[in-house]
Formats: sequence, C-alpha cells, structure tokens
Amino acid sequence: MVYMSTPRVIVFDIETIPQPGATSFDALTQDITVVGIHDSKSGTYRCFEVEELPELWKILEQSDILVGYNSDHFDIPVLNRYYPGDLTLLKSVDILKEIARVLGRRVRLNAVATGTLGAKKSGDGLEAQEWWRQGEKEKVKSYCLKDVELTKKIFDFALENSAVKYEELGKIQEVSLNTGEWLSVHSSAMTRTFGF
Repeated sequence: MVYMSTPRVIVFDIETIPQPGATSFDALTQDITVVGIHDSKSGTYRCFEVEELPELWKILEQSDILVGYNSDHFDIPVLNRYYPGDLTLLKSVDILKEIARVLGRRVRLNAVATGTLGAKKSGDGLEAQEWWRQGEKEKVKSYCLKDVELTKKIFDFALENSAVKYEELGKIQEVSLNTGEWLSVHSSAMTRTFGF
C-alpha cells in the first residue's frame, strides 16, 4: 500500500441560514452564507460566498482530506447540495465524530476549544445568522474563520497528542483518540471523479 507523504488538508466550516419556512435545523433546510477554509498547501485562511463556490470546488478537488467539526453530519451534506459531484468521495476527518465514538456522546466545539486550547468561539451560529440578515458579511466571515482556526488547532493538537481535552461542569477532561490513520491517504484512491 502506497501512501502520499504530505497530504493536502482542508480544514473547513460553513455558516448557514434557514430556508424560508424551515422548522428544523438540518442539512436539507439550511442555505450556505459562507464557507471558511484553511489550506495546508498554502497555509492560508479564506472565505467563500455562494457565488464564489466554483473557486472552492477547484481547491477541494485537489485536496486529499477534509477536516471539520460535525462536518460529516452537517457541513458536507449541505455543501453537497451545491456541489455538482459527491464530496463524500474525499477522505473526511470529523473531529466531533471521533470524540463521540470514544465518549458515546457529542461535545460542543466551544467545550473542546476551551479545554484543549484555552480559547473560546467568537459567537454562535444564531448570532452569525442575525449578522448575515443585517448585512454584516465581514463579521460572519470573521466568525467562520475563527471556527476554522479553532478546528485546525484542535486537529493539530490531536495529531500530536492522540487526545483532546474538553471542559465540562468546570473541569477539564481528556479523551484519547486514535489519530494514526488521520493523515493516511492511499494514492490510488485519489482519482478526481467528483463530477465537476
């Protein structure tokens, strides 16, 4: 089995707004406002609005691994409604899913950021929706990129320590994670047939 030496990792997060009349919060009822990424190839952060998504597709199609928080359950299904192919063909590391696999329950990003990094989110998704409605797009982008930055730092910490920490009831807890295969990508699987 041949593995690529330095995979291109895209850490990402999306911000959404409910469709008119939506009564639930799921991938089918939310529309994208912005997508934020960190690209390991360039080492840069960037945000995309909906009309800029074709530029994002080009980046994703040249990447090897998508990293997010609750991304398999929410972000990727929402993005797939916009993407002309199937993003589930890319390898994905969903940090929330990895934590839940060990703990048997979900832990909020803010709790993991606080425990692991001593940092907090700069707001929440409902605030971001209100900012978007008020036309404060740059505020939404800044909030989204802050979540991308937190997710990237948690991912890096997990790779280095095979664990993350989270704050719960005023105490810091640690959860061990099996990160050994997170960066492994089989080279033969990387044919670009996403449909773009």
